[in-house]
Amino acid sequence: MATAAVKVRFYCLGSRATGAALLARAAGGGHAPALYALAVVQFNGSGGGKADKDPRVGVALCARAAWLGHTPALRELGHCLQDGYGARRDAAAGRRLLLHAAAREHLSWKHKYRHHGDDGSAAEDAASRFMVDWWESHSTKTEARGCLPGGDGDDYDDDLRLCSHARCGRRETRRHEFRRCSVCGAANYCSRACQALDWKRAHRAQCAAARWLAVVGGAADDDAH
Repeated sequence: MATAAVKVRFYCLGSRATGAALLARAAGGGHAPALYALAVVQFNGSGGGKADKDPRVGVALCARAAWLGHTPALRELGHCLQDGYGARRDAAAGRRLLLHAAAREHLSWKHKYRHHGDDGSAAEDAASRFMVDWWESHSTKTEARGCLPGGDGDDYDDDLRLCSHARCGRRETRRHEFRRCSVCGAANYCSRACQALDWKRAHRAQCAAARWLAVVGGAADDDAH
């Protein structure tokens, strides 16, 4: 089964044990996207409890996927080294990996634009889009049920948050699983790579606006007193 389909099975359909086993089987065969997907599961302890997090295993899986040429894993590994998360901190090495990931991504886009080819990321992108659409549809249906007489949504389910990176599609498997933006606390991320990408894409402006509103709100409170 393709890694993209396994991710849908794990996150959307809730088949945690089967999904994790399939990812592990594919990762054991040296499939880079499966290695990275399994790394994200290990970083978050997805499908288990907080005690099931294993950053060191996550870093090891990322390193193998990066060695096989998987750009998202290379980016994740760079952030882990920069932060000292799951590995000894080496900011210089982390920065080099991030620059290498950015260069690989740029070359990949140029290749696809010129040759209309596929570097293997199309299936992953399609799965992520499907997962985003899935959760939007799920949310709409839950809201509709709540509006019906006697309708009652699943409060626990409602508390589980999507990764804020618009092209990810992963959702928490337990409350407070994903990391929050340390500044505004409004954005949630399944990985450091998703956080970095979303910061460049959108959250830089959103977070700046959040900081401004917080300052204005604080000033208004001071004036009121």
